[in-house]
Amino acid sequence: MEPRSAAASPRPVAVAGIGAVSGFGWGVAPLWDGLRAARTAIGPFRRFDHRGHRTHVAAEVPPPPPAFLARLRAAGENVRRLSLADLFALHAAEEALAGAGLPPRFAAGAGAEVGVFFGSSTGGMWESELFLAGWFAGRRRQARLGSLVSQQVNGPGDAVARHAGAGGPVATLSSACASGALAIAAALDAVRSGEVEIALAGGSDSLCQLTYAGFNSLRAVDEAPCRPFRAGRQGLSIGEGAAVLVLVPLAALLAAGRQPLAVLAGAGSSCDALHMTAPDPSGAGAAAALAAALADAGLSADEVDAINAHGTGTPLNDAAEWGALRQVFGARAGRIPLAATKALVGHLLGSAGALEAVVTVLCLDRGEVHPAPGPSGPDAESPVALVLDRPLPLPAGRVAASSSLAFGGANAALVFTRWAGAGA
Repeated sequence: MEPRSAAASPRPVAVAGIGAVSGFGWGVAPLWDGLRAARTAIGPFRRFDHRGHRTHVAAEVPPPPPAFLARLRAAGENVRRLSLADLFALHAAEEALAGAGLPPRFAAGAGAEVGVFFGSSTGGMWESELFLAGWFAGRRRQARLGSLVSQQVNGPGDAVARHAGAGGPVATLSSACASGALAIAAALDAVRSGEVEIALAGGSDSLCQLTYAGFNSLRAVDEAPCRPFRAGRQGLSIGEGAAVLVLVPLAALLAAGRQPLAVLAGAGSSCDALHMTAPDPSGAGAAAALAAALADAGLSADEVDAINAHGTGTPLNDAAEWGALRQVFGARAGRIPLAATKALVGHLLGSAGALEAVVTVLCLDRGEVHPAPGPSGPDAESPVALVLDRPLPLPAGRVAASSSLAFGGANAALVFTRWAGAGA
């Protein structure tokens, strides 16, 4: 594929700020510390009684910081009506805005050019489960209808828009595990075109019994923390959390005297159009999304220095993704450093692509690829260059790609570049 000519390139879009909530805690700092240490956040959890399920581990977010809840109340938020996914989203957005040097809430009229683009797969499903459990158990007087306010899948994105005073477009994309990446792609288009000058892009999902039971019923969950691309892997691990990127025109950010964390250079998507749950075993759809993202960025496959794989740990998904990497990168597929973020924070479902986008930005910004826990190496049938045990220095790394594959055959890919002025 030939890179796009400079004359045909749209205005560059910068990542001005990032925020995250994960099983490691509330914020980017605990996330990065946990990733660098190859310390998995997947383990026993207490969100709900899982004794009736076949597996008993997940990556559960710890309780929200009291100071954060106090800030929300001081800003007039009715915290009792916010779902866990809403809280995750609000904290990640608050952190990302602060990192971009922007206020947590835009003044009246100032938010007209601010858009919110979010991915989610369950919204406030956990709170709905609590409501129904109480109702059917006869505790109808204690069941609060207010807990259903954020039940819809658009709840987290709408909560961010209300809290930030975003007056531009607000959109929620829900295409299973590709949702977060697709939302970021939509935000990229909006900033490039000038539809918005600031985009809050990301996703949020919380643990709930519906998804935990569903994946267990498919026998797709490992009884131990998941092991992407490893021999003997048994399936995925469920996680929860949120991630937000603040996207702005690069020129505007530089004019304000600030430097980007990275540049969001391209995005691509595709559909396998094959099966409701199983990926195309050839990886053709995933390869098409990745190739489209590189073409959108005006880059060749030879320029990619690192990959953040979808890497769920299921036998079929990892094998299909390896097939996609071979189609796009050829003989280099087994040599490009590869991060498997889900081995540490679990699969965040609709928010997975957003969190992994934040992690990809961190890898470029910090000049290293985070490791997965050892001790075993990659599966001989999927011999990726999986980074293990300790961070891999990537001082000259300039281009990194992140892939998201989903039920229904939805595929999405994002390409980030280290800004040429970094370190200057």
